[in-house]
Amino acid sequence: MSSKKKNGRNQTGLLSITIGLLLIAAALFLTARNLYDELRAEQSARQVISHLEDLTAGTAQEASTNPSVDPEPTVGEGQIAVPDYVLCPDMEMPVETINGIDYIGVLQIPALELELPIISQWSYPNLKTAPCRYSGSAYLNDLIICAHNYASHFGNLKNLREGDLATFTDMDGNVFTYRLVEQEILLPAAVEEMESGDWDLTLFTCTVGGQSRVTVRFEIVTDN
Repeated sequence: MSSKKKNGRNQTGLLSITIGLLLIAAALFLTARNLYDELRAEQSARQVISHLEDLTAGTAQEASTNPSVDPEPTVGEGQIAVPDYVLCPDMEMPVETINGIDYIGVLQIPALELELPIISQWSYPNLKTAPCRYSGSAYLNDLIICAHNYASHFGNLKNLREGDLATFTDMDGNVFTYRLVEQEILLPAAVEEMESGDWDLTLFTCTVGGQSRVTVRFEIVTDN
């Protein structure tokens, strides 16, 4: 074998090794970046939840010390006031602004040990902070919430089972309880399918690589 051919093969081998090392480095960088984003999102969610708990505690304390604040407003004697959203379900959901971001409430999923603030409007930057309202309203029984597949967000939706419960608490303290009735896998472009159907609450997240969407559907639990 001539030295020219041998050198050519050596160069090709070195090039292949270099490309392989670069690909490994890129994969490690992306993994590290994803882990950093997930950790930051988890910490951000905890800070928002803590802020909302402090706000709720402050409101309760004010109600207990200020006689002008009635913790249980009534209409007439012995009648509890009807919430505004019942009288006007088309009303905008109230928001609480924290660090420049509007939140509409808190989602709890006991089976996954999740308690997450929900951002009013979805965007890709917002999704790196917390789950977001994709569309709809809790007052109209058509709320759709999306989130990244971080383990601390919606990464474990696939582990939910029929009958599992979720609650959504809005910024006025109204609590909505839901029961899981169906789980499905949708394509990323299946927007119409995502928004169709008579579902009171829908949660969804993309699978790893974004090839499909894990989607869980809930119906509201009403008092007997």
